Amino acid sequence: MSGLPQTADYVRILPELVLSIFGIVVMLLEPLFDERRSQRTLGSIALIGSLVAIMASVFQAQNPGFAFWNMVRVDGFSVFFHVLVTTIAAVVILTSYEYMSVQRIRAGEYYGLILFGTVGMCLMSSAVELVLIFIALEISSISTYILAGFRRREAASSEASLKYFLLGSFATAFFLYGVALMFGATGSTNIDKISPALEQSTVPPLAYLAVALMFVGLGFKVASAPFHIWTPDVYEGAPAPIVGFMSTAPKAAAFAVLLRILFEANAPGRFWLIWFSAVLSMCLGNLGALVQTNVKRLLAYSSIAHAGYLLVAFAAAPEVGVSAAMFYTAAYAAMNVGAFAVISHFANAGEKYVTLDDYAGLGRRSPVLAATLTIFLLSLIGIPATGGFFAKFYVFSAALKADLVGLTIIGVINSAVAAYYYLRIIVVMYMRESREEIPVRGIPLGLGTALVVSLAATIYLGVLPGRVLDYALASANQLMQTPASAAAATVNPGR
Repeated sequence: MSGLPQTADYVRILPELVLSIFGIVVMLLEPLFDERRSQRTLGSIALIGSLVAIMASVFQAQNPGFAFWNMVRVDGFSVFFHVLVTTIAAVVILTSYEYMSVQRIRAGEYYGLILFGTVGMCLMSSAVELVLIFIALEISSISTYILAGFRRREAASSEASLKYFLLGSFATAFFLYGVALMFGATGSTNIDKISPALEQSTVPPLAYLAVALMFVGLGFKVASAPFHIWTPDVYEGAPAPIVGFMSTAPKAAAFAVLLRILFEANAPGRFWLIWFSAVLSMCLGNLGALVQTNVKRLLAYSSIAHAGYLLVAFAAAPEVGVSAAMFYTAAYAAMNVGAFAVISHFANAGEKYVTLDDYAGLGRRSPVLAATLTIFLLSLIGIPATGGFFAKFYVFSAALKADLVGLTIIGVINSAVAAYYYLRIIVVMYMRESREEIPVRGIPLGLGTALVVSLAATIYLGVLPGRVLDYALASANQLMQTPASAAAATVNPGR
């Protein structure tokens, strides 16, 4: 009763505790192994840590509520993103086994940084205090800044890390200044206290500027235009598995924060900010991807476009927009992590083979690898029977229900444009002869497991999306409830 944290408080940050402990163990054991043994041993420890964190997230769902003086809130919404982010981390670790060995990169700090970065991303999704969100954002960002430059022998990787760090620090400063202005406008940095302050008939003008500055900081993290400039260069230089990680997990966490700030806190003036960024992201992302010959840069511009599609759901009414955004985040994570898993395997030592011409004839040289990548690309287009189809369907349906006909038309046109550059990769793989004999290795167990998980998730979300969407709808309803009722509510993740 003295105001100290109770046992329930620690249960509500259990996934973060698990990931931190395993990350520390990896870092402590790293000096004890030689380079060859460290790849599998430390990777296996990190994988176990991520799997235990997934189980901790599911367990956490049975004990919803607030923790640490109402700074952390566990509900169906936060559990959804906890499971998503930790699953992405597990798949990326599986993808990295072979990659680290082929690239001859020492593994210890690599796996530790993935776990520590995931700690920040998990905390971002459950924090309801803006200062704590900022701290979690920094924990996530510092790890990804270092991971982006992990190919130390490559100048492009060092350049990617430096650009990401400098521009990321600049964007984070915008977010922090927005937090300060929001405190000045409402007298609090707690989202549940900000919400009633902004529901008054007269909204403080300072609140509009605060929302805009916070949107700048988070817009950088999700690579939405006009805050997307860093994305192509960083994606090209960073290790391929880390690009799969960066393009999904930090984005999912940042979108979770955006959903809380824009909808739970009733942020004023959000509609036009979102509308402008969504249109710009879809158009610039797809037009930029059309002229790319490097597959990593192409998918970087594709990532910008998908951030735009997702923002369409943010512009819709909360009742349908929040669940559509959550479903889209999960579907995009499955197909994009899988695509970069294939790229990381095919790139070989030094990531020599990452251009479109390198993929010529892959359908004959490695039918399994080509077919797997084709399914992920078809899902990115939004072809039926894949998760990408229902992701776009729910997003555009949410926009139509909110009478955003113009925004929906722009989104559909951009989806048609995007089909060209995705199909272009498929055509190159199956309908062109290879100019040179590029070695294609067999698929090892770790990578094969990662691809199976990504494929299964992509197809499951395209064939049986109901359970995930129902969970997202229930979680969205919890997000929009009053703090008192939300603390008492729970969503069963196994329904």
